[in-house]
Amino acid sequence: MKHYSVLLKESIDALKLKENGIYVDATLGGGGHSEAILLSLKGGHLYGFDQDQYALKTAQERLKGFNNFTAVASNFEFIQEELKALGIDKIDGVVMDLGMSSFQIDDASRGFSYMQDAKLDMRMNQHQTKTAYDIVNNASYEELVYMFEVYGEEDFARPIARKIIESRPLNTTFDLVKITDMYKYKSKSHSAKQVFQALRIAVNDELGVLERTLPKLLSMLNPDGVMSIITFHSLEDRIVKHFFKTNSEVHVPKGIPMLKLPTPPLRLLTKKPILPSEQELTENSRSNSAKLRVAIKNEVAE
Repeated sequence: MKHYSVLLKESIDALKLKENGIYVDATLGGGGHSEAILLSLKGGHLYGFDQDQYALKTAQERLKGFNNFTAVASNFEFIQEELKALGIDKIDGVVMDLGMSSFQIDDASRGFSYMQDAKLDMRMNQHQTKTAYDIVNNASYEELVYMFEVYGEEDFARPIARKIIESRPLNTTFDLVKITDMYKYKSKSHSAKQVFQALRIAVNDELGVLERTLPKLLSMLNPDGVMSIITFHSLEDRIVKHFFKTNSEVHVPKGIPMLKLPTPPLRLLTKKPILPSEQELTENSRSNSAKLRVAIKNEVAE
């Protein structure tokens, strides 16, 4: 399937791009969001992050005509350190598309898809040692149940975990699908969808990385800098929503008189998330769970 940049116009319009600004695409992927940013920059610069080697190669080829673009081979968790090494302390905006790229899902060898038989892998960074195989075959019953219930919101977490342990070793994606099929044969969606989501999150520590990265991005933003973040499942969305809400409100203890309330670090540009249009949903079914949330940095006295 051709790579499709989800909520492309909406997420880039939200950045309120400055021609001379410094911007970050924290999830380079196929390079669609980066290309849209670069087309609007004149004296500015864009830094694109990705830990997936294939994504970096693909995006660099797509964006080779731009001389104001720098690709960074790194998980966005290290965005502050990597940019500092490049002489950048402050940025004017960041876009994050937390979804899987089409080429990651469609490449059977990566083990992300429950529709194709492959080794249990699921690593975003292929230099990483821990794979889905390691987790499926070595995690305890309690660890598997927690993972499936919390990361996958899976109703059949306990019987699936029990059967996995009884069936070890599991080598391929279809070995795992055979087990999920036993318990979810009446499910409207694919039986393995939530279990695969849980494993992918665990392999790549996706939620932990996101929670650790958001404060770094906020600290790097210039006043009026924008965070434009696209999520694809409720766990990610909850983290972003909570972070934005917490940093856009001021909590004053009762009984303390104040002439003027302090300014919070952020203000929300989207009280409710922006969803894909009907046209986008028709063109790309993988957009159907996407949500865009946007916040802007306030000028705060330090």
